Amino acid sequence: MIRTCSHCGAKNRVPARHLADAGRCGTCKNPLAPLNEPLDVDATVFFEITGEASVPVLVDFWAPWCGPCKMAAPLVAKAAGNLSGKAIVLKVNTDEVPAIAARFNVRGIPNFAVFKDGEIKWQQAGLLSQQQLEQVALGQA
Repeated sequence: MIRTCSHCGAKNRVPARHLADAGRCGTCKNPLAPLNEPLDVDATVFFEITGEASVPVLVDFWAPWCGPCKMAAPLVAKAAGNLSGKAIVLKVNTDEVPAIAARFNVRGIPNFAVFKDGEIKWQQAGLLSQQQLEQVALGQA
């Protein structure tokens, strides 16, 4: 994954297993914070992150035409900020990557799932609150 340094704008390659870790920019040596926002991913990046991440991965299966998905988007973004360093949040557009949705039996959206060590640990369709998203990502629900 490529992360851009907020201080100097340099692009830093960060392995999927370290997206939840704090690091340093390779150019300016300033801190590079753990991922704190949802990542829109394609199939390749999805399987790389869910397979290699050292922390749980919360996935939001969504589509741009879905009203409840639009309602969930700011909640997912806030949860990603609060989960920084503890979990990674991914967004999968089911219109653009239908094979992933089919593989995990996503029949209704929004649909949320938690992956750990490359395996699905929890899944539920329907709108969830920010607090519920954070709890399921950390295995507290």
